[in-house]
Amino acid sequence: MEDNSNVISSVHSTVFKESESLEGKGTKIKGYDFNQGVNYSQLLKSMVSTGFQASNFGDAIEVVNQMLDWRLADEVIPEDCDERERDPEYRKSVRCKVFLGFTSNLISSGVRDTVRYLVQHHMVDVVVTTAGGIEEDLVKCLAPTFKGDFALPGAYLRSKGLNRIGNLLIPNDNYCKFEDWIIPIFDQMLKEQNEEEISWTPSKVIARLGKEINDESSYLYWAYKNNIPVFCPGLTDGSLGDMLYFHSFRSPGLIIDIVQDIRAINGEAVHASPRKTGLIILGGGLPKHHICNANMMRNGADYAVFINTAQEFDGSDSGARPDEAVSWGKIRGSAKTVKVHCDATIAFPLLVAETFASRRNKCVETER
Repeated sequence: MEDNSNVISSVHSTVFKESESLEGKGTKIKGYDFNQGVNYSQLLKSMVSTGFQASNFGDAIEVVNQMLDWRLADEVIPEDCDERERDPEYRKSVRCKVFLGFTSNLISSGVRDTVRYLVQHHMVDVVVTTAGGIEEDLVKCLAPTFKGDFALPGAYLRSKGLNRIGNLLIPNDNYCKFEDWIIPIFDQMLKEQNEEEISWTPSKVIARLGKEINDESSYLYWAYKNNIPVFCPGLTDGSLGDMLYFHSFRSPGLIIDIVQDIRAINGEAVHASPRKTGLIILGGGLPKHHICNANMMRNGADYAVFINTAQEFDGSDSGARPDEAVSWGKIRGSAKTVKVHCDATIAFPLLVAETFASRRNKCVETER
């Protein structure tokens, strides 16, 4: 009996091992109480204490708000800075430089309107996307995209001239309209290249297309209007490439120089100083790497929010967490970072609502 008692005592002490106290050391898990009514702002604020990816999303809200709150005035004045950087008013005016990156499917989706809002109100400073992220914005100005279904058979859709992107449908006629619209612009660009010695780069081409589309629903239009550079090193990887291909036979000679653009985007990061830089990257692939690599040139970004569903176990850059970028010097070891494992069509509009949009709305109300 005594042996059993000793065994039970030993098992009890093993199972009920004394805990280190967490009081005052972390956030207590608590969800939103709907007895308080439906308050969407408070619901979003409660995410940080909900757990799992809701907490990561809540952290993303906090990181973006820290990004937007930062001013040079928050930093200690270094001894070797010039007189301008010592001026208190100047230091209050210097904000974080925000790089926004996204994949093309998000412009095919309704997230395009969220991106347009940010660019329209000059809330971001540099944009990086894929070829689809350019052409889909322009095509939508010419003809709409429709909701379909993930399960629609490919062969059936092909027979109907319908292209599927997830559960979105784009009639092939949309791209015919795109060709009719863009080929004369390429003709004019070629003429300007030959007669005025204009050197075209992907970002200059994109700015020109934003000017020509002249449509307020387009984020490229607003990027042109607000002089926000839009970079796309893979400009030929999509319908735009198809159009350039066909144009090269009809009117050969148009040259687009990617070297000038790598200097330009790296310069955006290198010459950001004394500003801090913040990254908001939706999805993976080219935009994610291009933005992070540019920030390596300045020894890393100071803030980073990644939103994607990719995993890191296959070694893909798309799935890599911010800490992997720290090892490359693309994000600083001291940076505020978070990755939200979530479909960006869900997370990003909500993130913007509780950061950029809520701030702008408060400013508008104050002005009234």
